[in-house]
Amino acid sequence: MPKYRFHKLAAIVVLVGFAAWMATGEFSSVGSASADKPKAGEVEQPKAADAGNPQVAEPNPTEAEQPKAPSRTVAVVTPPRRTYARAIRVSGLTEADKRAVLATRVAGVIDKLPVSQGQHVKTGDLVLMLAAEEKISAVDNARQLVVQREAELAAALRLMKTGNLPKLQLDTARSNLTSAQALLETAQAELDRNEVKAPFDGVIDRVPVELGSSVMQGGEVATIIKLDPVIARGEVSERDLGYLKIGDKANVRLVSGQTVEGTVRYISRDASSATRTFRVEIAIPNPEGTIPAGMTAEISLSAQPTDAVMLPRSVVTLGDKGDLGIRAVDKDSKVVFFPIDLVDDTPTGLVLGGIPADARIIVAGQELVKEGEVVKPVEADQATIQKLLGEATAGTQ
Repeated sequence: MPKYRFHKLAAIVVLVGFAAWMATGEFSSVGSASADKPKAGEVEQPKAADAGNPQVAEPNPTEAEQPKAPSRTVAVVTPPRRTYARAIRVSGLTEADKRAVLATRVAGVIDKLPVSQGQHVKTGDLVLMLAAEEKISAVDNARQLVVQREAELAAALRLMKTGNLPKLQLDTARSNLTSAQALLETAQAELDRNEVKAPFDGVIDRVPVELGSSVMQGGEVATIIKLDPVIARGEVSERDLGYLKIGDKANVRLVSGQTVEGTVRYISRDASSATRTFRVEIAIPNPEGTIPAGMTAEISLSAQPTDAVMLPRSVVTLGDKGDLGIRAVDKDSKVVFFPIDLVDDTPTGLVLGGIPADARIIVAGQELVKEGEVVKPVEADQATIQKLLGEATAGTQ
C-alpha cells in the first residue's frame, strides 16, 4: 500500500513538471538551444558548418541599404532627315478621254459611209449620210430663191436712189429676201438631219452598219473614241485623298511593261458607297494613239513632300495605349514615346513622319524599356548608322 502511494505521488510530480516545461515554450529543439547559447563569460563561436561560408554568418542588409539595379543600356541614333514624297499606288485601267455612240436623227437608207473602223477623223467630218434626194432638191430651190430675192432688192435700191420707187416697195423687197433666207435655212436643217458628223477628233472604233442598209431613227451607226490624251482611272482610299491635288504628276505602268507619265486632272469628291474610295483620273499624252483603252495599269501618285526619316521596321513598337510609334531618349535619359505617321512602306524600310528633329531614337532594346524609365543611352555602332544612312539614301532615289 505505501509503495502504491509513492508511485502515484511520483506520477503527479512528473505531470506537474511536464506541464511547467510546456508552458515555457522551449520544446522546439530539446537540448540544442542550451547548447547553442554561450555560457557566461564566453564568446559565441561560429558553427563548424558555417566556417567556410562567411555570407551565412553575416546579417542580411535592410531594403534601404540594398544597392539599386543599374540602368538598362540601349542603343540610340539620330537618323538623317529627308524631304520625302509619299508614293500612293493604286490599281486601275486606261480608258478613252471621250467616247460617243453616233446615231441617226431620222430613218432612211444609208447613201454614203465614207469611214471605216480604226480610221482617224476630225471634228465635222462626214461619218454617214442617208439618202435624201427630195431634201437636196429643196435646198437647191431655196438657194435659187434667195438669189432671186437678192437681185430684186438690189434693183429696188437703185430705183429708190433715183426717186422712181416708193419706200413701201423697198421694204417689201427686203421682207421677201428675209423669207427666202429663212426657207433656205429650214431646208438645209432638214438635209443636215440626214447626215452624221464627227463631234470631235478621234478614232472610229466601231461601225455596225453597211452602205445601202436601212436604219431607224435613233439607230446606232458608229462609235468614236478620243485617245489623246488617254485616261488612267483608279480609286484612292480616304486616308490618301488628302495628299493629292489637281495637277500632280503621276507615273503609270501598263501591263505591257511600258511606263508613262501623266497629270492628275480629276479627283472625285463623292466616295463610292460600296468601297468608300474616290475616283482619280490621270491624263496621259497619247498623240500616236499607241496606248489603247481598257488596259490594266498601276498608278503611282506622288503626294506633297514632307519631312521624314527612314528607319528599319524593327524600330517601330506599340505604346502603352496601343498606338504605333517609336521610343526615344530625352535630354534626361528618360524613355519617351512618339506616335508616328506612316508616310510610305518601301522595300528598304519605313518612311516615318511626326518625329522631332532632335529625337534620339532607340534602335536596340526598345522592347525592354517603358515610358519614363531612366536608361543609359549609348550611340549605335558605325555599322548601324551606315545601314540607316544607306536605307535613307536609297529611299529618296
